[in-house]
Amino acid sequence: MARTTKKAVKETVVKRETDAQVIKRMRERFDILNDMTQASVDGVVRGMVVTGPPGVGKSYGVEQVLNENRMLDKLANKGDRYTVVKGASSAIGLYKVLYENSDRGSVLVMDDCDTVLHDETSLNLLKAALDSSAKRYLNWNTDSALLRREGIPDRFEFKGSVIFITNLKFEAARGKIKDHLDAIMSRCHYMDLTIDSMREKFLRCKQLVDDGMLDSYGFDKRQVNALMRYMDTNKEGLREVSLRMVTKIADLMKHNPENWKRYVEVTCMKRVR
Repeated sequence: MARTTKKAVKETVVKRETDAQVIKRMRERFDILNDMTQASVDGVVRGMVVTGPPGVGKSYGVEQVLNENRMLDKLANKGDRYTVVKGASSAIGLYKVLYENSDRGSVLVMDDCDTVLHDETSLNLLKAALDSSAKRYLNWNTDSALLRREGIPDRFEFKGSVIFITNLKFEAARGKIKDHLDAIMSRCHYMDLTIDSMREKFLRCKQLVDDGMLDSYGFDKRQVNALMRYMDTNKEGLREVSLRMVTKIADLMKHNPENWKRYVEVTCMKRVR
């Protein structure tokens, strides 16, 4: 009798889920993400890593929670305590932004800054900031004109919270980086949004469309259904299945209601060689 692998068992479990069950699972995870973001604002959660594929709304919910708190702080005449950093960052740039957001109640969101995960100095800084110990001290032991010029000390206590948003699955990492990522996971909350298959990506898009994502376009129900049917039927041929793709197709449907499918084929589909 053939042995059943863990991968085969996992795939069987996934296949048994109905569309409604998949959407319910994902909705719960995103609801928890929003609540954990609020907990970061409140200082209860001091470190969190969020992983999932690009274009599924990882950043949107986090930024929405921060913006709601930003409005409340503004009404209370409090300064801005929330910073979102996107893209590449050097080690000294990371040290600087951590210092600027080191006060209690501050939240630093690092969105798609995976370059720090491939630099040992940056990784050590990130591990120190995400640490679960009572006091978290960060050190910069190399002379720096930049830090002197900006009045940044070479040692400080970090009291804020960090949310690191990435496409990289830490649990699947291999090689030298694995030990560092394991160390990060042990220091903070790690949330995998469990959106791995093409089907799950499409159902995440469907969930948000059903929640009113396309309301601003003024489409009727027939048009929305046509858009989602087209995306479902052609999901393997699209360059990506994401919320961004939903918006791209909706833009083309709005621009040319009669011939939008042809426009999608030309601009959004993979080239068949």
